[in-house]
Amino acid sequence: MRRQHRLNLVPHPLTALPLTVMASAAWAAWLGWDQRYDVQPDGSVTGPYEAWQVIGLVLTLLAPLYWAASRNHIADAVLGITAGLTAAAFYDWSDDASGLFMVGVVLVAAGSFAATTAVTALIASMKRVTVTNA
Repeated sequence: MRRQHRLNLVPHPLTALPLTVMASAAWAAWLGWDQRYDVQPDGSVTGPYEAWQVIGLVLTLLAPLYWAASRNHIADAVLGITAGLTAAAFYDWSDDASGLFMVGVVLVAAGSFAATTAVTALIASMKRVTVTNA
């Protein structure tokens, strides 16, 4: 007998809010403390984040994303993590006097939305295939 699993495409605050808090906390842990740019010997400027910090952030967020997506909380996973990262970026970068920080915040929102949507859809579809074949 085949079990039917519905994808939950309507966000629920009790699931989305903890994901938002986790994403903001992960941002603070991985990226929030590093605020200075590095000047290289050739005069070029890099930073403020290193690649390992961003990779750590992504890997940290995979666990709550997997948890939500494997339970078919698609909208909660996408909106919760996107909202958390967007809010953290806004808070972290809002002291920029040029006002260009909003460009970065919009890019974080768009990128995190696209990435979490793709990964969540992949996880949910893999779980459906596994359950259907079981």
